[in-house]
Amino acid sequence: MKAFKLPYEHYFPNFEESKILKFMSIKTFISIPLFCIALVACSTKKTELTWNKSLNKIGSQSSPKACDLNKDGVLDIIMGAGENEYQASKKGIIALNGVDGQILWEHPCTDQVYGSATLLDVTNDGIEDVFIGGRSNQFYAINGATGESIWQWKYDYENDPVLKYAKYNFQNAVTIPDQNEDGLEDLLVVTGGNAKAEPNTMENRYPGILMILSSTDGKVIAADSMPDSMESYMAPLYFEQPDGSQNIIFATGGETINGSLYKTSLASLKSNNISSAEVLARDTSGHGFIAPSVAVDFNGDNFLDIAAISHGSYIFCIDGKTSKSLWQKNIPNTESSNGFAIGNFNSDNTPDLFTFVSEGVWPESKGSVQIMLDGKTGETLYQNNLGCTGFSSPVIYDLNDDGIDDAIISINEYDCDQGFIGFTKLDVTTRLVALDFRAKTVRTIDELKRFKNIFSTPYIGDMDNDGYLDIVHCQYFSPDTDLLLFLGMQVKRISTSINMNKPVAWGEYMGTKGKGVFR
Repeated sequence: MKAFKLPYEHYFPNFEESKILKFMSIKTFISIPLFCIALVACSTKKTELTWNKSLNKIGSQSSPKACDLNKDGVLDIIMGAGENEYQASKKGIIALNGVDGQILWEHPCTDQVYGSATLLDVTNDGIEDVFIGGRSNQFYAINGATGESIWQWKYDYENDPVLKYAKYNFQNAVTIPDQNEDGLEDLLVVTGGNAKAEPNTMENRYPGILMILSSTDGKVIAADSMPDSMESYMAPLYFEQPDGSQNIIFATGGETINGSLYKTSLASLKSNNISSAEVLARDTSGHGFIAPSVAVDFNGDNFLDIAAISHGSYIFCIDGKTSKSLWQKNIPNTESSNGFAIGNFNSDNTPDLFTFVSEGVWPESKGSVQIMLDGKTGETLYQNNLGCTGFSSPVIYDLNDDGIDDAIISINEYDCDQGFIGFTKLDVTTRLVALDFRAKTVRTIDELKRFKNIFSTPYIGDMDNDGYLDIVHCQYFSPDTDLLLFLGMQVKRISTSINMNKPVAWGEYMGTKGKGVFR
């Protein structure tokens, strides 16, 4: 396959060609014809770049989500975006045509929209609508077909004893059963985290708020503050157990503030009182819980158990039926803001966990550690040190049909010893790689110099219903001195020769459908 030139304007001058889809081991490139031998049964279908959409000036900390917005039979891509922090943008949320990558619609924002879309049809047109939030108290409901506003969160609660604190960032929402009897699912969401609070102090920190919002008009159905009055950054989980219980998992704390992992019931929140929520785990090492937890049956009793990792890299696996610890471990000298991905990485049929953590202490993070854990015991089954600090999460599929799931992750390569901020000279390359846990090999899917991907999780799935796996991932232009600036981005769709013999079970941020639940 020939390399291609990037269609950039003045924001993107004279970059090297992408080494896309020259799948390789760590040191040796493998040609495209050998890919079908190395990873999948040979197919007449070619692996190729379907489209590459360049977007000047903006960037994103969001992750792509997929649904068919124009009813052409091909899934389209939705994600949050924006310009630099505290700047408004016409491209706060974007929808891209899954066929060619062209913009279907865009929606303005007042600050960066870092959340990933929650999808639910509330306009009754057969097309899922978009619910998404981000910095500076933004949360939007957008018509999926047109990009027009359905409703927008408006803060007007200065005198409410609870909702007066609902004026900070919005985390990812999840859908829950209908709570206001309008026939539509509603939204469970957390708002919290004063971005202007200084680290290592409780000054100017306020309790996060757990809320149920009406999906049709955004009205608050129920809300309460965190039981420990701490801030909250973790997206909540909702799931039902075989005994009929309706569980909500949420958490508190931050990068430098202790926090706890909690379980409450939907009924408790509906009554505006979660003060008696059960504490499942605590991190008292000066860290809270930021990355979303996951709900998975690890012990085979048909009840969903809970796995969570604190920012201090303490991992807790908790029995969903008894709330007792199944196992616990710590990854020393690391921190984590990365979510788990779930797959079957060994031969025991119990789901396992994979994530990566950052070496060192923020912002002096020195590197990245990829770690895969046996879901039954917590034993470390795989560990690697690829790239430097990043906060995207893995996606999972059995790429070579050997019965063991593989992972696709995004990594960034530069001089990790410089830390994460305050560079004098930065020479960064971003790579999208596939990890084969059985063979313990790493193969590059895409590689591009002077670009980065710090936050965005890829999307994988069959976008055009042809029976083959598609990959959508993002790359962001990186100047010489700052990893966090938004100066331009591109979104790519790669059509692979990987035959999909089974559905994707963990193919996007917070898992397929973004619920954080693996069944």
